[in-house]
Amino acid sequence: MRVSVIIPTFNRKDFVVEAIESVLTQSVKPYEVIVVDDGSQDGTGELIKQKYPHIVYIYQENKGVSSARNRGIKEAKGDYIALLDSDDLWKKDKLKKHIEFIEKHPEYRVSQTDEVWIRNGKFVNPMKKHKKYGGYIFDKCLPLCIVSPSAVIIKKTVFEDYGYFDETMPACEDYDMWLRVSAFEPIGLLEEKLIVKRGGHKDQLSKSFIGMDRFRVYALEKIINNPNLREDLRKLAIEELIKKCEILVKGYSKHGKSDISQYYAHLIEKYKNL
Repeated sequence: MRVSVIIPTFNRKDFVVEAIESVLTQSVKPYEVIVVDDGSQDGTGELIKQKYPHIVYIYQENKGVSSARNRGIKEAKGDYIALLDSDDLWKKDKLKKHIEFIEKHPEYRVSQTDEVWIRNGKFVNPMKKHKKYGGYIFDKCLPLCIVSPSAVIIKKTVFEDYGYFDETMPACEDYDMWLRVSAFEPIGLLEEKLIVKRGGHKDQLSKSFIGMDRFRVYALEKIINNPNLREDLRKLAIEELIKKCEILVKGYSKHGKSDISQYYAHLIEKYKNL
């Protein structure tokens, strides 16, 4: 089983070194490690090429995390893809235990482990809404993203079947991806905390945008309009879209952005009548 590890990064020189080290010190080594530098200007490239000459380093102009992930996936030579965000870490046996899980459960082309959270350097407990689930979890994926990119291993054929990360989305691209996959595929869950998600730093994407639900509404519209989606799942997606649009209407109205508020009010009426 050949696992290619893809680490996208942008101006996170110190973080990405720790992420790379967490992969290179795994008890079972990956087939290859690919770092896709999305236009860093902090010396990331020079450091990686000097410190890790044996890993694959790819530089591209800044196009966003989706583009960086996609570039790595397309360049990968492994049968399976393991993603790792550059601010996250793997525990030492992550790859070993995850591979063992996949070998025991070949029915899953996508699977993830559980995770530990660190916010601003302190351990925190994830809220109930972030609980991980396994199996057919489309309904659980609708409110927010509950599949962590850093925790997944994906058979490469999944991207051929469902497409790559949406490069037009500046945020919530992972939410969009897992909706597209979980609508048709079961997702395996290894219920062991084998990754460390580090948050709270100022350059997190989730801190860079207000009204994150607007990106989720975009993703929901995409899956709702997929002709292959089962009607019961389409109904659930429409219900979630309406909920999110109602939140956006209130939020944009409160901030005096009536034109945007009206747009989401129009979407509510459109999907209520389907």
